[in-house]
Amino acid sequence: MKTVLLLLMLTALSSAGNFTLQSPDLAGQLVKAQEFDGFGCSGKNISPELTWSDAPRGTKSFAVTMYDPDAPTGSGWWHWTLFNIPSSVTSIAHNASRTQLLPKGAIEGTNDYGLVGFGGACPPKGDGFHTYVITLYALDVDKLDLDKSTNQAVVGYMINAHTIAKSSIVSYYKR
Repeated sequence: MKTVLLLLMLTALSSAGNFTLQSPDLAGQLVKAQEFDGFGCSGKNISPELTWSDAPRGTKSFAVTMYDPDAPTGSGWWHWTLFNIPSSVTSIAHNASRTQLLPKGAIEGTNDYGLVGFGGACPPKGDGFHTYVITLYALDVDKLDLDKSTNQAVVGYMINAHTIAKSSIVSYYKR
């Protein structure tokens, strides 16, 4: 019995792999390039380059979110949702949201600014550091049956319902 349990645990660990999200554009702190260009902010609103490796077995598509849990809304702030990224893709280009360099078939959702696409950081002045969590999700479906106008809560629900694995980068920003 112990042998069977050990084999099951090793199989689970080996299939989980080392799913990793990285970005040459992001470090511990966001910069003016990733700040929103509206809503009282004057940044460049450039979406970060993202690369990933070691997607788990069974991955049929990917999704990306950028979320600020520190926004003074009671429910955080969704800065970016990108879904229906084909499983053959392993990167998102620098500034892809504004230049339409997204992978074929990928859909950007409406962010909490009310705009489709990437909406950079824009914490209230004097509110201290906000946390920005960029998460890549490996999904068990080819496509989520959603469009760019689907409510963020529904997008999040569908992503979570189909997640096999996820990997995140955390950065901070204040004005």
